[in-house]
Amino acid sequence: MLTITHSHEAGTLIEGTAKGDGTAEILKGTGWRWGRSIGTWFVPMSRDRMAKLHVIRRTVEALRAAGFEVAEPEIDDTPRAAAVVEGDRIVRQGERVEALEAKAERKTADATAAWDRHMADVGRLPEGGEPIKVGHHSEGRHRAALTRADRSARRGIEAHNEAERAADRAAAAASTTASRYNPITVANRIEKFRTELRGYERRIVADVYDSERGYVPATDEQKQRRAEHYAPFIEQTRDQLTYWEKVRADQVAAGEATDYSRETISAGDAVKIRGQWRRVARANARTVSVETGYSWTDRAPYAEIQDYKAATV
Repeated sequence: MLTITHSHEAGTLIEGTAKGDGTAEILKGTGWRWGRSIGTWFVPMSRDRMAKLHVIRRTVEALRAAGFEVAEPEIDDTPRAAAVVEGDRIVRQGERVEALEAKAERKTADATAAWDRHMADVGRLPEGGEPIKVGHHSEGRHRAALTRADRSARRGIEAHNEAERAADRAAAAASTTASRYNPITVANRIEKFRTELRGYERRIVADVYDSERGYVPATDEQKQRRAEHYAPFIEQTRDQLTYWEKVRADQVAAGEATDYSRETISAGDAVKIRGQWRRVARANARTVSVETGYSWTDRAPYAEIQDYKAATV
């Protein structure tokens, strides 16, 4: 019996599969991946998200068509608080950094050992770069020594490259959390969630298409059904928005982020964006337009303003 489960903490998983039982090909074909660290198949990008019902339905149909017995999926779409999700993410990322750093250390040690073996092989070659004496009794031994030195050099280079790649991955992983909480990234994420909420609100009240009359206003009943359908998505998005707004408020209070807006920036002011001072052409609702010295202007979100100077009278 195969059982598919979904929860926001664990994501979408399947239990009951076995190596060589024929499920791997089906699961790969329906978008699943094998999780070596968790020892089971999972749907990518399913943790802390609403269940991908189309993927689950397609998987169940494919498995049953192949003769497998599949229980009805067990789905718990209760979202976790954004603060809990982010806390878990930071912990997992920290564990990943530790694992990658340990791997980088092992690869570095392997590279050092490989290069030491190469230098030992080089040390066995005749001194002074003596050429091979063709026909001499030493010819075979000399050629074998050159071959060993060449092979160990290649292994040393490969080991060095692997060590560099491992170190780069560890460094990239170490900067992930800091990048996620970069003030500009946080501001962009807040705007993303606000846009998503406006999108849900539009979908709830959107007109419906009638084959005879074209697009007509949705009925109260239709709006109610949509509202019920989107309610879990709206709740989760609002929770995430609240969390990140708190993060940004803390960053502003700590002086790590600025809080300029249309109310504080006016045409003629000078603003510092990405290290350069520019004169403001217009203060828009969400962005500021700055002069370029040409016939056009550039726009940037208010979150990217690092400093400003009021226009002199």
